[in-house]
Amino acid sequence: MLRTANIIGSGPNGLAAAITLAQRGVAVTVYERNAQLGGACSTAEVTLPGFHHDLGSSAYPLGVASPFFRSLPLATHGLRWIEPPAPLAHPFDDGSALTLEHTLEATAAQFHAHDKTAWRSLFRSSVADWPRLVADFTKPLLRLPSHPAAMAFFGPAALLPAQLLANSVFRDDTTRALFAGCAAHSVIPLTHIASAATGIVLATAAQTTGWPVAAGGAQSITNALASYLQTLGGQIILNTDIRRLTDLPAADATLFDTSVESLMGIAGAALSPAFITRLSHFHRGPGIFKLDFALSQPIPWRSPDCARAGTVHLGGTLPEIARSEHDAFHGRRNDTPFVLLVQPSLFDPTRAPEGKHTAWAYCHVPSGSNLDRTEVIEAQIARFAPGFRDCILARRASGAEALAEWNPNLADGDVSGGAMTLSQMLFRPTARGYRTSNPRLFLCSSSTPPGGGVHGMCGHLAAQAAFKDLGAA
Repeated sequence: MLRTANIIGSGPNGLAAAITLAQRGVAVTVYERNAQLGGACSTAEVTLPGFHHDLGSSAYPLGVASPFFRSLPLATHGLRWIEPPAPLAHPFDDGSALTLEHTLEATAAQFHAHDKTAWRSLFRSSVADWPRLVADFTKPLLRLPSHPAAMAFFGPAALLPAQLLANSVFRDDTTRALFAGCAAHSVIPLTHIASAATGIVLATAAQTTGWPVAAGGAQSITNALASYLQTLGGQIILNTDIRRLTDLPAADATLFDTSVESLMGIAGAALSPAFITRLSHFHRGPGIFKLDFALSQPIPWRSPDCARAGTVHLGGTLPEIARSEHDAFHGRRNDTPFVLLVQPSLFDPTRAPEGKHTAWAYCHVPSGSNLDRTEVIEAQIARFAPGFRDCILARRASGAEALAEWNPNLADGDVSGGAMTLSQMLFRPTARGYRTSNPRLFLCSSSTPPGGGVHGMCGHLAAQAAFKDLGAA
């Protein structure tokens, strides 16, 4: 009988696992190595006093859409979503920009005749079927879908390489670039099979449930989860770095909201050699180089549409974006990288002192690279926002080494829990999914299905697996 459980790591997946077990009457304790909850879903003053920066994620397409999060009373525990007027903007060198809007028709209205029809055709079924699609793709892929008709419309396009899909369906370079930026969140080359899936999912999310930020910062998500967990009797212990299983008290199950490497390091002696060998074949994806900015004013975008958007994609054309993602994946330097930028203080004034602002930006880099990308990222921002550098009051740069030191789950700078190639999405991290070779040890991090993102589903599903295996044993 599963009566007690230890959870290593207090990220959204660790807290989701703890909540799922606590709801079933299991006594759970969460252990966090840092003094602050949340892992990469946290907020702190890291530049100047009064400037609150999200240390990892900041916009949440799958957070607000997550079936698990939506099942919880998080609003009563302080979580409030803020939806910018436009989820996304993608500026171009001529001063124009395209945006993802909150409806399919509003987005399509920006395009010329052919691409207007093509965009509607590509997204009509996924927008209509969004709740059913979310319910399926936030679970392991190696299963019969709960909504086969919806997945039948989604699947053929999603399985294509993003570059091929964009070039085949759209005629305008600007429309192709808008889609390519969404697909680049997959952090795999846009020539890889199924790289289109991420683009379709994120663009559909924008046109349905949105890409909100959390009022007060990412920490608000973590705090709401932790608060609800505590109402269920769950315990949270901070400043406790678990290095081996013997550091934990006895429990019926232990769930790891950690990287694969940390799982092996902590529990290696309790895992079979064959399973460790299989884990060793699970490989990291590209890393990121991240900049947090304290700003004297809003970013002076050349296109006013960018000031309506919470997230801005800076990469120019599809070929530029594709080259940047290809180079990062294959270990090559790129000095005109695709940059993802979030500017939450435009819509949440609690993030900065009155009249001031925060923003963060990152680019993908080769796994483990500590090359300083400050100059090239700021150049990409200034390319579309002349005068941007004059707004910078302070900045903090975080490369792969700094990210991993702060949060070992981000080893080599990888924020996705492992490369999100099709094979690693099907077998994540092995065919066992959440289970290990030890029947009492489970992995519940983004290195399990459905992969990276703040949605809590990895932890929720891992806890369900643990309860199924041990609940009535």
